[in-house]
Amino acid sequence: MKILIAADGSPFTKRMLAYLAAHDEWLGGGRHQYTVLNTVMPVPPRAAAVIERDTLKGYYADASEAVFKPIRAFFKKQGIDADYVGKVGHAPEVIAKMADSGDFDLLLMGSHGHGSLGNLVMGSVATKVLAACKTPVLLIR
Repeated sequence: MKILIAADGSPFTKRMLAYLAAHDEWLGGGRHQYTVLNTVMPVPPRAAAVIERDTLKGYYADASEAVFKPIRAFFKKQGIDADYVGKVGHAPEVIAKMADSGDFDLLLMGSHGHGSLGNLVMGSVATKVLAACKTPVLLIR
């Protein structure tokens, strides 16, 4: 199974990893191919205009790597290889687009539970991803 993991480094990402560790069917035997995605919000255009391009790229790479570092350690401990992709943009759009265009069988993500009254059960990012994504989504809360 080809699985996309949307990770933001929050406690809900850690819960998602704990869920994976507690369920051998997700980790065992090299049956699955994992890609971990982190989305960084873009620097506002006016600010980005005065920052060197390499500095901005470095900022985005560093932000994603801070999220990937504990996930890399987790997968290494489990003996699993994964691909790591850092993207810049509005998280729900980037996640849904990558899940659909990458022909993933499953999107796995944590849900914050933040947002308006309508988003009490799931976070607003999760709600928007569910609305925009054709790929099956497993939310861990």
